[in-house]
Amino acid sequence: MTDIGVHGMRGVLRRGAGRIDTATPADRDRAVDALRAAAVLGVVLGHWLVTALVADGPSLRTASPLQHMPWLAPISWLFQTLAVFFLVGGHVATRSHASARARGVPYHQWLTGRLSRLFKPVAAVLSLWTVVALALLLSGAEFGTVRTLVKLALSPLWFLVVFAALTAATPLLTRLNPLWPLAVVLHVDLLRFGLGGPAWLGWVNVAAGWLVPYTLGAAWTRGELERPRAGWVLLAGGAAATVALVALAGYPASMVGVPGQSMSNLDPPTLAVVTFGLAQCGLALLLRERLRRAMGRPVAWAAVALVNLSAMTVFLWHQTALMATTVTGLLAGRLPGLHTRPDDLGWVGARLLWLPVFALALAVCWAAFRSFEQGGGRDRASRVVRSHRPSGRGTATKARHV
Repeated sequence: MTDIGVHGMRGVLRRGAGRIDTATPADRDRAVDALRAAAVLGVVLGHWLVTALVADGPSLRTASPLQHMPWLAPISWLFQTLAVFFLVGGHVATRSHASARARGVPYHQWLTGRLSRLFKPVAAVLSLWTVVALALLLSGAEFGTVRTLVKLALSPLWFLVVFAALTAATPLLTRLNPLWPLAVVLHVDLLRFGLGGPAWLGWVNVAAGWLVPYTLGAAWTRGELERPRAGWVLLAGGAAATVALVALAGYPASMVGVPGQSMSNLDPPTLAVVTFGLAQCGLALLLRERLRRAMGRPVAWAAVALVNLSAMTVFLWHQTALMATTVTGLLAGRLPGLHTRPDDLGWVGARLLWLPVFALALAVCWAAFRSFEQGGGRDRASRVVRSHRPSGRGTATKARHV
């Protein structure tokens, strides 16, 4: 591409970013969108880095570099960002519900609107993978391989079920102190690990564990987390508690599940992943002002706005992008970082080189299925920049958040 072509492309991008920036209401809290985009992209990159599909004869099996190199656990600290997503989700939902009530919108109408934006993209994922699974089985593919692929493809759906349940309960959660669900998680773990209680008790933490950041989001809406002191307390307290639980109580250092490990911090959530989430939420709150300043740059804001517009599409299809690349790559044989055992730094280096390919495959999925999330026409464009007021006491908003 010539210099003229490069400059022309840059000019087009800058003009487009400028239009998005100009169309965004001045009172929109762009830090909220930046945090949501960071949370979604963190999950995507985390899965791409620690999920391996190893070619074992005619079959594919899941593996993780964290199995063979446990000292890489800090990778999971960087990219396991679900707590931030639930923090932002609780903040946005409680503001949206308060705005709906102020405008006289009934609860069922408000909830239908929010859940439809969550679950419309799911129909496309389920439909495609039903067809793919049947086609693979009819073609003679090994059942274990098909099960592995389908399980990975549909694994993001557990998150949507939990998130939808918390969204539906938002009117009951607007005043709930986060210490209550935190106490439930603590007692469940004491019963499970300290007193030999049944393992099924851990599933109580699927709701209670993610209620903690969600209700922190509601506290943010109430204006209770505006001072930097709140962020520092959450960051320092959550980090200290997590270190103590890992070092002294035997919790795994990895904040994601590791195949073959007897205990997972995430499936179901443990006290360690919840305290780690508190630290993450504290850091997110401390970064709000810097993010607001950074989002004043039109190009940065346009990128964040577009990620938010397709957040569910990116989240739901990123595993499919990884698997499509992996299966297609088998046509060329067992490729390093794609089909080989993730047991050394060579694999890590090779996997990093595959990330742009995964991103390209995800872009194809996005182009094919984004309409299920974005809708059409005028509403699709306007949702990028609909306003919500920045932090402060009170809950009134001008319009619903993306």
